[in-house]
Amino acid sequence: MKSHSSLVFEDHFQISQADLQKILSLSLSRGGDFSEVFLEYKTYNFINMEEDIIKETAESISLGLGVRVLSGEKTGYGYTNDLSFKKIKKAALTAASIASSPSLQTASPLRPSHLQHNFYPVLRSPHKETLAIKISLVKNCYSAAKDLSSKIKKVKVSLVDQTQHVRIINSEGLDIRDSRPLMKLICLAIAEKKNKREAGYSGGGGRVGLEYFAKTLTPEEIGQDAAKEALELLEAVLPPAGEMPVVLAPGHSGVLVHEAVGHLLEADFNRKKTSIFWDKMGKKVASSQVSIYDDPTIPHFRGSYNIDDEGTVPAKTLLIDRGNLAGLLQDRLSARLMNMPFTGHGRRQDYAFIPIPRMSNTYIDRGEHTPEEIILSVKKGFYAHKYQGGQVEDSGKFTFSVSSGYLIQDGKLTVPVKQATLIGTNIDILNKIEMIGSDLEFGLQTGICGKEGQSMPVNDGCPTIKITRMTVGGQN
Repeated sequence: MKSHSSLVFEDHFQISQADLQKILSLSLSRGGDFSEVFLEYKTYNFINMEEDIIKETAESISLGLGVRVLSGEKTGYGYTNDLSFKKIKKAALTAASIASSPSLQTASPLRPSHLQHNFYPVLRSPHKETLAIKISLVKNCYSAAKDLSSKIKKVKVSLVDQTQHVRIINSEGLDIRDSRPLMKLICLAIAEKKNKREAGYSGGGGRVGLEYFAKTLTPEEIGQDAAKEALELLEAVLPPAGEMPVVLAPGHSGVLVHEAVGHLLEADFNRKKTSIFWDKMGKKVASSQVSIYDDPTIPHFRGSYNIDDEGTVPAKTLLIDRGNLAGLLQDRLSARLMNMPFTGHGRRQDYAFIPIPRMSNTYIDRGEHTPEEIILSVKKGFYAHKYQGGQVEDSGKFTFSVSSGYLIQDGKLTVPVKQATLIGTNIDILNKIEMIGSDLEFGLQTGICGKEGQSMPVNDGCPTIKITRMTVGGQN
C-alpha cells in the first residue's frame, strides 16, 4: 500500500508556521492543559436524478478552523471561516477564556510528521473527475432500476462526493495532515401493484475513487438491487408477533450492533456513567462466542481514516472479547480523564465542532458455523434482512424497524416479510446469541451516524447470527 509519506499535500490554508505557533501560545495564554488547532478545507459535489431528468447538481467549498483548549474536564472552543490572523486570534482567545486555569503551560515547537500508511489510495480524486462522467454513472444506475420492471414507477438516484483536507496541530508539538476522499451512489426505487406501493434501497461507495464503480460495484448492480427489493416487498406479508428464534442476516444486521452496542461503548457515555456498560469492564456481557471490534484501518471503508480528528493514529480496537467487555472507544479527553490509552476515535463533523468519541467500522467477528447450518437449525422463526433504523436507550433497551425479512419454516427461508420490529435489551440479546456464522460481511457503504448534533460516515457488519429467542413485533 502506498505510503502517505511519499505524497505531497497542497497547502490550502496559507498560514505560516510562525503564526500557527503564535495561535497555540495565545490559546494557552489563560491557562489550560492542552490546546489544538484543526484546519479544514472541504470540496463537496452532489448530483440528483428523478422523474427521468437530472434535477439538481451542486458544488461547494468550505474552509475554516477550530481552536480547542482543555483544562481538566473543561473544554473551550472557538472557530472561524475567516483565516485572517485577527479572526483566528479571536477564536483562540475565546477558547482560552472558557477553559482558563491558574497554571500556565507553554506550547512545544511544532514538529511536522508524516503518516507511514494510507488506508484510501485512489487513482484519481473524485473531485477532479468531470461532471459528465459522474452524470453518466447516475443515469446508468437510474435506467437499470427503471427498466427492470413496468411495476417500477419512480426512481431517485443521488451521487455525493467530497474530499476533506485536514491539518491538525497541538501544544504537544504535533503537526500532521491528511486528505480523505469519500463518495456514495444511492438508489431509491418505488414499485406499485394495484393499490400497493413499496420502496427498495441500495447503494455503495466508501473512501474510493470512481474506479470503484467500474471494478467493485457497478451503478447497474445498485439500481437493479434497489428495484428487486421494491418488487419483492410487493409480495411480502406482515410478520407474526411474539417471541421466536431470530436469525440476523450478514452485513446489513451490523446496524443493530452499531446502535444497540457500539454507542454504549463510546468512552464519554461510560465516563459519565450513563451507559449500561460503565461498570462492567472485564465482566461477561455476552455469549462467549461474541467478539466485537471497531476498526478505522480497513482499506477504503467509509468509516476509515489515517488519523482521527485529533491527529491520533487509529487502532483496531477490541470492545468485547469472547463475551467479556474488553475496551472502549476513546478520544483524548475521555482517555485522559479515565487514565486509559488513546484508541484514535476522536471524530468531528467539521471545524465548527469539538471531537467526541465515535465509532468507525464496527462489527461482530466471524464464528464457526455456516449460514446454511444456522438457518437449518430453526424450525419456525424470523430472518431479519434489511433495516430502516432504530432507537436505543442508555439502559440498553432497543427497538429496530426491519424493512425486509423472511419467515423461517423447517430450516428454510420462505415467505418475504415487511414492517417487522425487533425489540430487546442489548446485554440480554448478546447473551442469547446461540450461533455465529463464518460469513462476515459489511453493510452498504452509505451510512451516516448522528450523535450530539454531529453526523459522521460509518460502516458496520456481522456474520449470520442466531438469537435463541427475541420479541418480534408484527401482527397478532
